Amino acid sequence: MIRLGITMGCPAGIGPDVIVKAAKELRELSSPVIVLGDPQVLYERAKKMGLSFPFRKVSSPLEARAGEISILPLSNLDIEPGRPSLDGFRAMVRYIKEGVSLCLEGQLSGLVTAPISKEGLQAVGEPYPGHTEMLAELTRTREYAMAFYGERLAVALVTIHLSLKAALTSLSIEKILRVTRLAYHFLKKDLGLEEPRLALSALNPHAGEGGLFGNEEKEILEPAVERARKEGLPLSGPYPADSLFFRAATGEFDMVIALYHDQGLIPFKLLHFQDGVNLTLGLPIIRTSVDHGTAYDIAGTGKASPQSLIAAVRLAYRMAKHRHLRSQAPSDPEPPYK
Repeated sequence: MIRLGITMGCPAGIGPDVIVKAAKELRELSSPVIVLGDPQVLYERAKKMGLSFPFRKVSSPLEARAGEISILPLSNLDIEPGRPSLDGFRAMVRYIKEGVSLCLEGQLSGLVTAPISKEGLQAVGEPYPGHTEMLAELTRTREYAMAFYGERLAVALVTIHLSLKAALTSLSIEKILRVTRLAYHFLKKDLGLEEPRLALSALNPHAGEGGLFGNEEKEILEPAVERARKEGLPLSGPYPADSLFFRAATGEFDMVIALYHDQGLIPFKLLHFQDGVNLTLGLPIIRTSVDHGTAYDIAGTGKASPQSLIAAVRLAYRMAKHRHLRSQAPSDPEPPYK
């Protein structure tokens, strides 16, 4: 049976808000949903927003049932919305670590994460710049990538949390190939696309205009595409960024390989600011996430939209269903790349 866990995120942020507001959609899912968090915080947040939030406490995900929201109590906090605390940050970390453990043990089929505070991680001694790096460390994953998924546009990032200067100097053929392999696996294995179409974004205006505006396309990007094609990976490009994202959004490509954070995130959030999903490629577990932050300034006001959380749950369920079906089917042939 598919069971999805949702980590509550920072208790003082909008994680509890969006979980409460998504209650109807969560109960309609044909599989159990288990919130890893704090029952009292969720109850108080629902009360503050004037909403009903019926739930059942469980001591294990295996006790959860479809058609209801189960909560695995992992903290007992007295926290005001918008006022983060060290106790809240410690609980935020515990939700994640427990969720990863339950996924690795097979008690959860996937993990959906509500927003956390990067400053909060640092404040309690966690040496990670965000969810992605933390999850990779907890699952002992060496090759991973940050990606974003929406019904109109999907993007995978070659570099993540770096300054623009550092990101550009760190680009390499191998990094592009690594992200391309992970993106291909996601589209084919987790979404079930028979012939995924991947496109590489150029770095310079007009893809360098034959070297007039930079040599990165000729020295790094074009050789990366050539090597990818030799491995059997369906990567094309590099295409000028000013037109590529439009082409992908209108159906020409299934995912864009973007070279740095804002190159991919600006067009993605333009189209999917409310319903975009953040996911980590390459992990041994399924992990999707909301594509927004803690938004302390509106926590408890009822203004936060639950659409990103709902989309993240639906994508995690879709991925878990494909993985379950693959596990029941005869072994797939080896992928075209090595």
